This record gives sequence, C-alpha cells and structure tokens, in this order.
Amino acid sequence: MIRSFLTVSSGTLASRLLGFVRDSALAALLGAGAVADAFLAAFQLVNVVRRLLTEGGLNAALVPSWLRVRETDGVAAAAAYAGRVLGTIAAVLIVATALMALVMPLVITVLAPGFTGRESLRLAVDNARLMLPYLAFAGPVTVMMALLSAQGRFALTAFSPLLFNIALIAVMAVLLAVQPDAIRAAQVIAATVGIAGLLQLSVLVLRRGENVATPLRVSFDKEIRGFLGKAVPGMMASSAPQLLVVAGAIIASSSPSAVSWLYFANRLVELPLGIVGVAMGSVLIPELTRAVRAEDRAAVAHAESRGLELAVGLALPATLGLIVLAAPIVRLLFEHGAFTADDTKATARALMWLTLALPAHVLVKALSPAFFAREDTMTPLTAALIGVVLAIASAFLLSHWYGTEGIAAAIAVGAWSIAFSLIRRGAKTFGFSIDTEAKRRLPRIALAALAMGALLWLATRTLPALTSGAHGLVQAVVLLVVISAGIAIYGLLLRLFGVIGWRDAVNAVRQTKG
Repeated sequence: MIRSFLTVSSGTLASRLLGFVRDSALAALLGAGAVADAFLAAFQLVNVVRRLLTEGGLNAALVPSWLRVRETDGVAAAAAYAGRVLGTIAAVLIVATALMALVMPLVITVLAPGFTGRESLRLAVDNARLMLPYLAFAGPVTVMMALLSAQGRFALTAFSPLLFNIALIAVMAVLLAVQPDAIRAAQVIAATVGIAGLLQLSVLVLRRGENVATPLRVSFDKEIRGFLGKAVPGMMASSAPQLLVVAGAIIASSSPSAVSWLYFANRLVELPLGIVGVAMGSVLIPELTRAVRAEDRAAVAHAESRGLELAVGLALPATLGLIVLAAPIVRLLFEHGAFTADDTKATARALMWLTLALPAHVLVKALSPAFFAREDTMTPLTAALIGVVLAIASAFLLSHWYGTEGIAAAIAVGAWSIAFSLIRRGAKTFGFSIDTEAKRRLPRIALAALAMGALLWLATRTLPALTSGAHGLVQAVVLLVVISAGIAIYGLLLRLFGVIGWRDAVNAVRQTKG
C-alpha cells in the first residue's frame, strides 16, 4: 500500500500547504474579529460538507458496493450502477442546496447561536448563501474521486483538490492588492468558493476515462436506496473531526473572536490529519475490502497492521511537534495584517489543547476502514455522534472556566471517546488483526517520536529566534531548520530502532503498484 499511500498523502500535503497560504491571506484580510467570525462560521459549514463528501467518507459505501457489482455482474453493470449513483447524488444535492438557501438563517442560528441578535448573524447568512453553489458540485466530485480510487487511480484523486485552494488564493491575492473593506472582501471570497468547485469537477469529468459512470440517470431503486442507507452514515462518521470542531464552534460563537481562533488552530491540526486520514480512506478501504471479501486473514492482518503503523508513525511526531512549536508556527503563518499578536497567543493556546485530539482522530481513521470494509457504517456513526454530544457538553462546562482553551480540550475529549468506542466495538465483533511486526514496531515508533519531541522542546528553550522579538524572516528560517532537523532526527531514530530503513522504504515504493 505504501506507494498508493504516498501518492494520496503527497497530494493532500500539497493541498494542505496551499490551504495555509489561503488561510494566511484570509487572516491578513479579515483578522479575527466579528467579520472573520461570520465568514468562518459560514465557511465551516461548507468545509464540513466538503469533507463529509470528498475526504474518504463516500468511499466507505461506494467502493465496496461498486467492487461487488463489478465482480458479480461485470464492468458494464458496474458502470451503470455508478451512473445511477452519480446522477442521484447530483440531483439530491441540487435540491438540498436550494432548500438550504431558504432556511440559511435557521442553519446559522443552530451552528452559531451566539450570533443571535448581532450583525454577525446577517453577515454569516449572506456569506453562506454565496458559498452554496459549491455543494451542488461537491457530490459529483465525490463520486468521481471514489470511482478512481476503487480502480487504483490515486494520483488524480489526490491532486484535484488543489484547484479549490488555487482559485481562492488567486482571488485573495487580488484582494490584498486592492485592499477593499473586510465585509466586501469576505463576500468576494465566498462567491469564489462555488467557482473553485466547478473547476475541480471539470478536471475530473474530462479525465474520468470511458465507461466509468454511464449511462447517467437519477434513480431511487432498491439498490440505490441501499447504497444511500450505507453512504450517509459512512460520510458522517468519516467527518467526525470536522463535526467535533463544529460542536466547539457552537459554544465558541458567544465569545468574540473565539470562532476564528479555533478555526486557525484547527487548520494546523488538519495538516497531519489530512495526510493520514485521506490516505486511509482512499487506500486502506479498497485494500481491506478485497481482503475481507476474499476471506484472506493474512491479507487483512497485513493491511490493518501497515495502516496502523503508517498512521501512528506520522501522527505521533506531528502531535508533539505542534504542541512544542505552537506559538512560533501560528506567528509565522497568521500574524500578518489584521491578525494581531494577541490573536497569535490565543490561537496557540487553543492549538496546544486541540492537538491532543490528533492521535485519537488518526486512530479513528485507521480503525474505521475495518468496519467500512465489512459494509458496517452505523458503528462508526454511532461512535461519532456520542463523541459530538460529549464534546458539546464538555465545551459548555469547560468554557466557563478556561474559555477557548476549554473548548479545544473538550474537542479532544470527544475525539478520544470516538476512538475508544471503535476499539471496544471492533475487538468485540470481529477482532483487530495486528501482526507480530506491528507489535514490535509500534512501541519503537512511539519512543522515536518522544525523543524527537524532547529535542524540539530543548530547541525552543535555547533558540531566542523562535520568540516574537526576532525578525520575521529570521523566525521563518530558524523554524524551518528546527522542523527539518526534527524530521531528520525522527527518521534516523526509526532506522536506529530497527523500524524501517531507507532501502526498505525505497524498495516498498518501487515494488508496490500505485
């Protein structure tokens, strides 16, 4: 799986890095005040739907069912099935988009009850309505990406999301040059979101290949109803990290700038989460599905073990790195224009607590495919909903004493609740198959990450250039050197501990089909 995993992860990494450029420009344009809170509350709604659809969620239902139809009835039947799925999802989302536009004030009131009676409510509703056309394009984009993943064509799936950020960055570059007022800038960016979705869909349609989803038609027959019955829970379960952030924003909306601080902190958590999570959804689900359908216990154990190793091996050092380097990273990326030093401090404190959720999120991404491959999407959904309720209750209590930091901690509590629920349920129903190599490697991976984290902590205590008093360019260079050194040390420790060598990694990439 390594080559496919690296293909998807590389595309996701590029998309996330462009996302940082986008959010840095957004922070400079809007800052972290009332206008930013309103825009980000609306953008959070679209982002959740985008992630719910495009980042592995629909794979949980479409990939196993499409592979089953192709194996039992042939390629033509699989293409017809995909055509019905594509047409039906597109039609449903067009209707849903129109209805949501009508009831948007109610939607924003539910998602941000603290905006009630404030100008932020009107601004958020206006921005959300401008973004809504994107949702109509997101459905077809999702189906095309899932079908490409099922066929092992991961490159286009991985890199097509870059168009979303490229379009927004181009528009924001013009806005930074023109310098309009914040409200007008937010409206222009919101309108661009739909255009970005159209660009992504156009590329996928042009490169889809022949007989992938034909003929295209709307259908609600028994087969499609069964698919939707599995797809909706699977998409919601796969979007647990975003749902938890929305839960936190519901409580944060009553505090000025808190929605913005949580958003920017979460963007940093999403970098490693996206690299691991999207790859898990795109690569591990098809791999496990084939193994489960073939009743190959060895292949199941191999897929689950390698997926867990890759997930933990990327997430654990990222968690420690974000906690230790929270302030300098936030300062470098976002402290420009309207985003002040006080905003940096508040965002960094929220980030330190929010990062504690990252290992749990990654565990969920690694464990959920074991359920999805067995066409069980309800168990991950139930766990996700319980976690969201727990996060809201915890955020309501902790925010009274600790403000935004308490809300961030509550999100971490909800994430760990989901992870533990899946571990208990999976062990009880089918048992997770971890091979001997994984049992040997995982503790060594953890030890290497802890050693790297300790060295990063020492660096922050001995390098004054990482503080706010240093020149911006000096901070950027020193931070880049420290992060690069941390990655190099971690890789060296993995080799010294016998986890994997460079030759092993290169051979795995060369020998694995992508």
